[in-house]
This record gives sequence, structure tokens and C-alpha cells, in this order.
Amino acid sequence: MFRTQLSPTSFAILGLLSIQPFTTYELAQQMDRTLSWFWPRAASMIYEEPKKLVTAGLATSRATFTGKRRSTVYEITEAGRAALRNWLDTPAAEMRIEFEAMLKVAFADAGDATQLRAAIREIRADAEAQLAEILARSTQYATTGGPFPDRLPIVAITGKLLMGQYEAVVQWARWAENAIGEWTGVTPATGATVPPYAFTSGWPAQHAEHTAKHPNAAPNSGSPAR
Repeated sequence: MFRTQLSPTSFAILGLLSIQPFTTYELAQQMDRTLSWFWPRAASMIYEEPKKLVTAGLATSRATFTGKRRSTVYEITEAGRAALRNWLDTPAAEMRIEFEAMLKVAFADAGDATQLRAAIREIRADAEAQLAEILARSTQYATTGGPFPDRLPIVAITGKLLMGQYEAVVQWARWAENAIGEWTGVTPATGATVPPYAFTSGWPAQHAEHTAKHPNAAPNSGSPAR
């Protein structure tokens, strides 16, 4: 019933409300702090979604005042908890990545090598910054338990994936920078070449280690012809 009426963002809000009551401002803060890493949504949507939950009977709202400042506090209902549990049983959509800088890499052959190098530098800098934030947050969780210590096991599971994703992006960016280091252009005619092991899993250093341990192994079939 509710699955057809509510979006995944609605259930994300329900998930937050299952922790404790929040104002819309606090919900926006929590979305930015946690869920924005893998479910980025505009703040305007976050301010509208709780109203849908109230209309559906999955949350309640009440006005509170700090001085003359009015806020609306939302709290999950038993029907909301039931809907959240039911949603957890439903199949999820496949993972999607929204990554503008990678669009620039994907169409770099419409430009030049300087633009490609700039795009990869941008990707690496952003990934390193995001990874630094994740590591700092991880240190906080490891030492203090974070704002919701009872949720720490689940936070650890999701955080480890995010850490690994950005570590992988940094590793890819370093590999890509090295791969295009001597390119004079972005097409074969202008000096671009396919890097070894580009179409196989793992990274060159890992393949070199594997070859050292297994000198009689068959050549890597994914290595480009030379």
C-alpha cells in the first residue's frame, strides 16, 4: 500500500524518525551528515516529505517554540514503523552513481590531454577530501560512539563501504594520472595509448605481485596488444 505512495526518500525520512523525533531543520542536518553520502536529495524535498508521512498516518507533527521561533517536530507512528519494516523487505533499485567529473573523462577525446588531466586531478582532490572527512568521522565514532552509540554497528557497516569507495576512487585517480602521464593527446592518432591491465580487475601492482608469486602463470588475456 504505502510502497506505491511513498518514495525511497520518504522511507529515508521514516528511518531517521525511527531513531528519535526531529524538526525539519534537524532532519535536513541529519540527511546532510549521513544519508547524503549515498542518497543525496535537495533540502526542499526533505522539508516536504515529512508532510506526506503525516498525511499517510505514518508520522505525527506538533509545533514547538524556542522563544518566538516556531518549529515543527515530527515523530514516527506505529503504522510508520510497520511501513518501514515492510519496506526493508522489498527489493531495492540497483546502485547508481551521479558523477559529473567522470562525464568529462568519458568524453575527454572531444578536448585535449590538459583538460583530461584537470578532470582527473579534480576527481582525485574531491575523493581525497571526502575520504579525509570519512576517516575523521570514523575516528570520532571509534572514540566517542558518535551521536547515536546504539546505532554504531549499523553505522560501521555503511561507513566501511563509503570508505572503500573513496579509497578506490583515489587509487583509480593515481593509476589514471600515471597512465596518461606521457600522453600528448587523447586519441591514438595524437598519442593516447591503452594502459596495460586496463580491461582486467585489480591494479598493475597487484598483477605484478601475482606474476612474481606465479611465474608460470598464463599471460593476462586482458592486456592490450602491443
